[in-house]
Amino acid sequence: MLRIALSLILLALPAAAADRVTGFTLANGLQAVVIEDPRAPAVVHMVWYRVGSADEPPGKSGIAHYLEHLMFKGTDTMAPGEFSARIEAQGGTDNAFTSWDYTAYHQRIAADRLGIVMAMEADRMANLAIPEDEARTELSVVLEERNQRVDATPGGVFGEQRRAVQFLNHPYGRPIIGWRHEIEGLTPDDARAFYAAHYGPNNAILVVAGDVTADAVRRLAEEHYGPIPPNPRIAPRVRPAEPPQMAERRVLMADVRVGEPYLVRSYLAPPRRAGDQAQAAALTVLAELLGGSPATSVLGRALMHDARVAVQVDAFYDATALDESTFTLAVVPAEGVTLAEAEAALDAALAQFMAGGVDQAAFDRILRQMRAAEIYARDNIGRLARRYGEALAVGLTLDDVQGWPAALQAVTPADVMRSAREVLDLRRAVTGHLDRKDAS
Repeated sequence: MLRIALSLILLALPAAAADRVTGFTLANGLQAVVIEDPRAPAVVHMVWYRVGSADEPPGKSGIAHYLEHLMFKGTDTMAPGEFSARIEAQGGTDNAFTSWDYTAYHQRIAADRLGIVMAMEADRMANLAIPEDEARTELSVVLEERNQRVDATPGGVFGEQRRAVQFLNHPYGRPIIGWRHEIEGLTPDDARAFYAAHYGPNNAILVVAGDVTADAVRRLAEEHYGPIPPNPRIAPRVRPAEPPQMAERRVLMADVRVGEPYLVRSYLAPPRRAGDQAQAAALTVLAELLGGSPATSVLGRALMHDARVAVQVDAFYDATALDESTFTLAVVPAEGVTLAEAEAALDAALAQFMAGGVDQAAFDRILRQMRAAEIYARDNIGRLARRYGEALAVGLTLDDVQGWPAALQAVTPADVMRSAREVLDLRRAVTGHLDRKDAS
């Protein structure tokens, strides 16, 4: 009886949660999503812009991320740093992030202070000021960030090089933070031009989650964002297409700083598509089957427990992208095992999986785990807000977001194997080895 009751609860919860999500669009083009959750008197407020590093002009890599930093440097009425200082004074927190397809700004604050946040975010949407001295200082900050995250770590350089080989023509091949030599050449005028070309209500998504009502958020949005006119310079996103990959590519790198060698193989893969998420759902399940658990996954059992050639395996699929995405496998060899030996064991395990197919018991367990994870995720309003903002920023719809759990549960073993045969093709892959270099 307990199992039946729990199943009924799990079946009922997604529909109830979906009922608390409301979408609307202001006359100036601002798209808005409200996720009502009254359990705590707090809200997450996010503004997503449909622009990221893949939308940068040639030779200006890093400008989207640089502008993200400059968005905290004041407006016509706010001094540099005042935005975050006001949020902190109200007991809240704020931050931002840039990806290839979007840039997002977010705050968490008491529900009764939502209007304060909206007023300030609307101000910098329309009235950003970029003082010359602040811009020069912030460029140094960005360069140091690149140094710490990429240049000073062999894994950072390795990942950057692999992605550049994965995407030969598409701008997904350049780093979000930018190539160092191009960051060094960025100017305040570059940032102003990028802001003028891409920021505006008609290129933005407002997501508010927490102790709010849709009607109240609409009133506040009309008050603060509504007066901002649409930006006439915003144009459709047109990007260079990646040519068909017809041969395996390899990246071999060695560095004296490498403590633990590892190999990574990434395959080009389709992302979620609006109105048709079936293949993306199958690839999500495939990633869990192959590397989701060290103890029970296909690669975990084969490489870590049976052959004992690895101490760690991973498989992950990035479902949310505007253009082509990737399906990635990673292996950390055990002591004394070379990267070549680990790769051979990986290939053998994959071949065995492709020949034998999906284990039904493992498949059923993963769908149950995904179902439970979906329920638990609803306790985190920040995660929910990000789920909607990220999806809408790459062209998905509210229906797609709300239908994703059902799409996962509809996957069959045959769907998984069909997607595996299509995607796990070495002719569409980049295999990278990061090895330890002899200091002598």
